[in-house]
Amino acid sequence: GGSLFMVASMASTWLRSVMMGDEPVFHFLASASCPRLLTGALPHLQLCGCWSWNQGSISRRLLRVVADGNGFLPVSRRNVGENWSARNGFQTCQFALEEDVFAFTVTTAEHSAALIDGKAISQKIRHEIAEEVAKLEKATGKVPGLAVVLVGSRKDSETYVRSKKKACEEAGIASFGINLPEDSSEEEVLKYVQKFNNDPAVHGVLVQLPLPKHINEEKIMGAVSIDKDVDGFHPLNIGRLAMRGKMPLFVPCTPKGCIELLLRTGVEIKGKHAVVIGRSNVVGMPVALLLLRHQATVTVVHSYTPHPAEVTRRADIVIAAVGVAHLVRGDWIKPGAVVIDVGINAVEDESRKAGYRLVGDVCYREACMIASAITPVPGGVGPMTIAMLLSNTLDSAKRTFGFVDQVTTHQWMP
Repeated sequence: GGSLFMVASMASTWLRSVMMGDEPVFHFLASASCPRLLTGALPHLQLCGCWSWNQGSISRRLLRVVADGNGFLPVSRRNVGENWSARNGFQTCQFALEEDVFAFTVTTAEHSAALIDGKAISQKIRHEIAEEVAKLEKATGKVPGLAVVLVGSRKDSETYVRSKKKACEEAGIASFGINLPEDSSEEEVLKYVQKFNNDPAVHGVLVQLPLPKHINEEKIMGAVSIDKDVDGFHPLNIGRLAMRGKMPLFVPCTPKGCIELLLRTGVEIKGKHAVVIGRSNVVGMPVALLLLRHQATVTVVHSYTPHPAEVTRRADIVIAAVGVAHLVRGDWIKPGAVVIDVGINAVEDESRKAGYRLVGDVCYREACMIASAITPVPGGVGPMTIAMLLSNTLDSAKRTFGFVDQVTTHQWMP
């Protein structure tokens, strides 16, 4: 076979090496360009090879990053009780600062993983949602509505809310919202949550996190009507997800997006061994429950798991969601495994205009030489989150208007 090479040079800078803990020091907003890809045989899967790059003298400082509408995930909740930085014996991936520098090689001698293009899949889903919204409006004269409650003036939260509003407009979904000052009382926040709960034009209520420290997050989230809990985090929805024979009204958006990526790229889940790295309430635990629903044998790896690399190497499907850059090395992956990288981490890089670059929880350059398919960062799981939020809002409206048989949760979740 032939080969295509694209090598981008960059200046290497010595950076102070510090591993940050769970609490973000500060947040970045960014839009990173997607790599050029060789089109593969499967829909939304594109072939890519990796170029071995000499890193030189580079150390790194890891920082948390939030996402905007271009496909980055918001840092809103922490993995309580997790402390991967305290673990010993993990080697730093040498490609920390060159992860998006690719050379594309397709040969019989060198393995090349298929790239799962989350951006393309999410665009297709959003187009499907827009068509469904138009049909719903034609049948009922009404459209779905999504309301967002924002407290405070965090730039990352404001950007994410704007991206949701834009996505709603593109899909034909009505957008509602209230921006409350930072010092708003818990009672005032609850008042607006109840207002949207009672508004028949609103089919989804979302409270943008994080909330100011003086507000009880659990109390506010629990006040959202379960019928409008499009974020999928109401205790009753999570409880139903965990119980066999029960069906949640909504599934959390990012975990739902992970499963949707697997299903839409033809990855067999039934009977496979899946390892979920991370056990947060936001991604790890819900996605493990969803994999069980799809008849996978599921192992959850966390910061207290002995020999995590050895455990992960047994998996046919790996879903990494811990927020630790390049935790998962190539030797953690079984040959032919499918890898879903949920992590979004910013690594300082003074050669970049923004001063950093985004990488996942998986060392992509190593993993893509072993896995059969893998999601990139950015452009993998991130774009799916808002697409799933729109999907949940549409499902809520369908229930309200009597089209229960068309709700997607019932169609794809066993």
